[in-house]
Amino acid sequence: MRNILLSVILCLGVLCSCSQPKNAVAVNPLTYSDTPDPDVLRVGDDYYLVTTTMYFCPMVPIMHSKDLVHWSIVSYVTPDLGDEEQYLFQNGRNAYGKGQWATSLQYHDGWFYVLFITNDLHKTFIYRTRDAKKSNWEQVAVIDDFFHDASLLFDEDGRNYVVFGNRELRVVELESDLSGVKEGGVNELIVDFNPEGFILCAEGTRFYHIGEYYYLLEIDWPRGGHRTERCWRSKSITGPYEQKVVCDGTIGGRGDGVAQGAIVETQNGDWYSVIFQDHGAVGRLSTLQPVTWVDGWPIFGDNTKPLETFEVNLPGSGKEYLWDNDEFNKKDLALVWQWNHKPLDGCWSINKERKGWLRLTTGQLATGISDARNTLTQRTAGPKCTSIVKMDASGLKEGDFAGICTFQSNRIAIGVKAEDGDKFLQATAEGFRQPLKVLAHIPVEDEVVYLRLDYDFTDDTATMAYSYDRKGWCMIDYKLQMRFTLDYFTGYRTGIFCYATEQLGGYADFDYFHQQVTK
Repeated sequence: MRNILLSVILCLGVLCSCSQPKNAVAVNPLTYSDTPDPDVLRVGDDYYLVTTTMYFCPMVPIMHSKDLVHWSIVSYVTPDLGDEEQYLFQNGRNAYGKGQWATSLQYHDGWFYVLFITNDLHKTFIYRTRDAKKSNWEQVAVIDDFFHDASLLFDEDGRNYVVFGNRELRVVELESDLSGVKEGGVNELIVDFNPEGFILCAEGTRFYHIGEYYYLLEIDWPRGGHRTERCWRSKSITGPYEQKVVCDGTIGGRGDGVAQGAIVETQNGDWYSVIFQDHGAVGRLSTLQPVTWVDGWPIFGDNTKPLETFEVNLPGSGKEYLWDNDEFNKKDLALVWQWNHKPLDGCWSINKERKGWLRLTTGQLATGISDARNTLTQRTAGPKCTSIVKMDASGLKEGDFAGICTFQSNRIAIGVKAEDGDKFLQATAEGFRQPLKVLAHIPVEDEVVYLRLDYDFTDDTATMAYSYDRKGWCMIDYKLQMRFTLDYFTGYRTGIFCYATEQLGGYADFDYFHQQVTK
């Protein structure tokens, strides 16, 4: 009887252990998709992340996770920043490389706050909400100061501070309602770091008050080396500050360092950092690193060396939702989509004019993809991925061009062009300050066509193809050498476009968007 009882107890123990969720495993880069300038915080057992998407609309994506590994977009802070000419492609202006930069994310007295700058408007914006999972936050303030790569801190003494800068880091005190810089408040230079032989210094700041110390995290980039993460600390907010390199290394066989990001404490008392790595054409990719406190310093990875994979002391949960397939059969756009600039809302629809289709209607003349309103974009993902759409071009008018493109300034595009009273399958290539090349221009066999882009981020190349049955694909004899360029300053996306060069009111219908990622 005793042996039988022992066997039952052992079996129950095995069953109980098997039913326990396994810990998450971080494999860096986390999502293999463009998520630069991350800031992260925890509220209860929920984690929230904000990253930079610059000129794309809606703006300021908020992501959520339960395990710090799987991140899903849950909201956007604001649909746009207003009707400035550069966001409407008016008078030859655009916001490429500009817009929302390096957002700071905080939680205080039951409110989520974001603070970010726009380097085209040269202003600082602050928004807040009670529920970070809902879009369209309340605007708190627009400050006529340019707080470069700023970090907001609600301090324990009830005062509010912002640290910002490049090479020279300043701390300024804000009014209690965050409406602007407080007259007579703290406003001091606290770090002056400009050694010779560095490409950049003291940038991408994150600011914390942990225990008895104020901590500043920032990035440096020695010429001929890679980015590193440096920490400064002081027991007084105004200093003096002492410093230490806390992350210094590369991952994935690349020469790019892992630097710029944030730290967060879990509900279990462990610490981690979300910090990005430049990764070529796909963009700047976030990584997760363990943080160990050594003599009061937050040391990343394994004694400052970033890790490629490790077990996280949190149960694995959720899925990645930064990109997705879309059948266009919902009422609203999925959260994975962003417009290239502020859209013309009356010139697009989903599941309305044509059930189960996305319709893009021309509402403003364009010279090309760069100034085409209502180009819909979605992140690509590595190491390799394929984007496919099914398009009906029967609604195009003379001079219209519709299809898909690799969305960066150095790009390829494939689609249907309405010209000389006929329609042509057209493929093009163009680059930063390089003229447009027409690679293919042949009469279409059918106005319904399948279009495909193939991305390979192991060598940063892309190709394109078309089909009339999605079985036999005709490849375009051209391979794009993709480049992450600073004029756009974002990783490659797939763009769905329809623009007019002569007359308005034409349209293209898209039945679906499918993206397959090869790990």
